[in-house]
Amino acid sequence: SIAMPKGRFHGFIKDYDGGTMMECYIHPSIDFTRVPEMIQAQREFLMKRVRVVAKSHKIVYPPLKKGWMPALEGVSRANETAARAMAIPGVMEAGWTIADLTSGGLGCSKDADRQKSQLKTELLSLIRKTEEQQFSWPFREPVDTTEVKDYLEIIKDPIDLSTIEKRIRKGDWYKSKQMLHADLMRMVDNCKLYNDATSPYYECADNLEKYLKTLFPDI
Repeated sequence: SIAMPKGRFHGFIKDYDGGTMMECYIHPSIDFTRVPEMIQAQREFLMKRVRVVAKSHKIVYPPLKKGWMPALEGVSRANETAARAMAIPGVMEAGWTIADLTSGGLGCSKDADRQKSQLKTELLSLIRKTEEQQFSWPFREPVDTTEVKDYLEIIKDPIDLSTIEKRIRKGDWYKSKQMLHADLMRMVDNCKLYNDATSPYYECADNLEKYLKTLFPDI
């Protein structure tokens, strides 16, 4: 939203129909020439707080002796590598378990991370394609409820493209393409519910709904 009074900029810049106005604000209390110093101070503060509960900076284990071999009696061959790592001083104390270190556990974890990353990439691609469409302009930001005062009385579950993108980047909101499609269709339904069928907003929602059918052909 634009906080600057309209009279200060109206007529001085081109305001295209359907364009999204953006405002950059230089905060008077922030010395932007000292941003690196401020970030360093924040980092030092966070590390200081971590050290209150962490022990890694207090406990230092001696190096393993030359020829060190752990006792592996009773350990199955499949778990030998994990058991050898668990025998290193500090590993168990750090909270690791045999299950964490077994190849199956690590493999499953890696596969899950890979699938999660692939889904995130795919969903971001879908949302970018949607944002690039000319008719997506009413959906790119949340409805300004300070101007549209009755919006939340009619729309109980608002959604917009910027909120959806934030959820995707967070990484744990959408578990499938179907969930993304559901939010996009809710966005369409909200628009049609609030706006008259003759309005340009309704027309954009209609076009978006048709586009989603091509973007999600299997849903």
